[in-house]
Amino acid sequence: MRSEIRFLLNGKAQHVSGVAGDVTLLEWLRGQPHLCGTKQGCAEGDCGACTVTMARPDAMGRLEYRPVNSCILFLGMIDGSAIRTVEGLASPDGKLHPVQSAMVDADASQCGFCTPGFVMSLYAAWQNGRGLSANEVDTTLAGNLCRCTGYRPIVDAATALDHGRDGDMAKTDMVKEAAMLAALSSAKDHQDDICLGDEGAQFIAPATSANFAQIYAKEADATIVGGATDVGLWVTKQHRKLGTFIWTGRVAGFDQIETEGNFMRIRPAVTHQQFLHHIADDWPECAELLRRFGALQVRSSGTVCGNIANASPIGDLPPVLMALASKIELTKASKIRTLDLENFFLDYGKQDRQSGEFLSAILVPQGPAPHLRCYKITKRFDQDISAVMLAANLHFDDGVITDVCLAFGGMAGIPKRANHAETKLAGKPLDMAYFKAAAAALRDDFTPLSDMRGSAEYRLLTSQNLLIKYGLELTSSRQMRLAGADLAAGLEGWS
Repeated sequence: MRSEIRFLLNGKAQHVSGVAGDVTLLEWLRGQPHLCGTKQGCAEGDCGACTVTMARPDAMGRLEYRPVNSCILFLGMIDGSAIRTVEGLASPDGKLHPVQSAMVDADASQCGFCTPGFVMSLYAAWQNGRGLSANEVDTTLAGNLCRCTGYRPIVDAATALDHGRDGDMAKTDMVKEAAMLAALSSAKDHQDDICLGDEGAQFIAPATSANFAQIYAKEADATIVGGATDVGLWVTKQHRKLGTFIWTGRVAGFDQIETEGNFMRIRPAVTHQQFLHHIADDWPECAELLRRFGALQVRSSGTVCGNIANASPIGDLPPVLMALASKIELTKASKIRTLDLENFFLDYGKQDRQSGEFLSAILVPQGPAPHLRCYKITKRFDQDISAVMLAANLHFDDGVITDVCLAFGGMAGIPKRANHAETKLAGKPLDMAYFKAAAAALRDDFTPLSDMRGSAEYRLLTSQNLLIKYGLELTSSRQMRLAGADLAAGLEGWS
């Protein structure tokens, strides 16, 4: 094991050792190289003031620039990457980067606390050559909040950027950084496990799947870290001392989506953004849900397997994957077992996972799912936790429902199927009367809790309405969106 991480910071090679395993990138940036342009706002990956970019070569050697929340990213997770902060944008002679110039020209800043984060989100989009058009910029900036001003001048700055004019500059920067990363470490370095810190706070990054399984089998009390979008908050907000972390992100092959027979195999380090791009054409409903799943910074770090493994009762992905009849693979040392995803969740905070066993893959049946619908109900549109989540999927033949899955989040202590409601639909004609009966049966499936996101009464009524909405979409062949006359027309006759 090597006890040193190597990375680029604003174009300069860094060799760092002797730091605790739970030190965040933001903490290190502000404390060691004293780069204080990157700010700490919420310390939970919500406000975007801490945004920096991280780039790693893909299989073709090309760099993809990801905006990430440095406040919840552990320092060990940046080994082998190119990190850039707001201090690293202007040229050595002081000339502003095109993104900075656009912000100045548009008067797009007031107090400046959040501005570096906005600039870095726009820089990532500019480097990648996408995300700056009028129909994309809202998604690009959804993870950056500002309390001083309106967003219009910031959006104006984004849409004013001309990547065609400045594209050569971005390409030159990308090629230069890729070459520097290649020179930073040898092929052997990529085969080494990494260990930062000590027993008080130890960060272990295995290089192979066999090493990962063996280490975790021996360190069964260790915390597995994927993107740290959840575990990072345990440290920054709850101030927990977690001892040993084992990171999935360095393991060769763990960032791959593979085809295995009729299944899509999602490995432990696949991010939500990777998954979104992979399924966007086949499952547009799921892709639209993922677009609201956190912001770009969260989706660029958080992993699909991590979202399942943390077993949140209000997670959005478990219901969707359950509706698609997914399975999961669990590994302990050299032993592997597979089970249906819906059977993984036993009770609040309890899963069917043995000591030393980790979620090594999610197996999702491939193929179109034309009747899949995903409904996410939140207090705000972007990056908010659901009050109620419904993923519904069914098949019908000659107008008769042959198979149905209604999976909910936020309605119980675990993501859960509505078995009574499903019974009211299975084997029945595709008719609204049966969807109404299924909606009524949700009272037998769930006894929701009241909390800050919604009362029990609200959750039950909302779940019933979502199921009726699903039925209306299928039986009327129309999308039942809140759109005035369209809504009224769609509801006509279904009082």
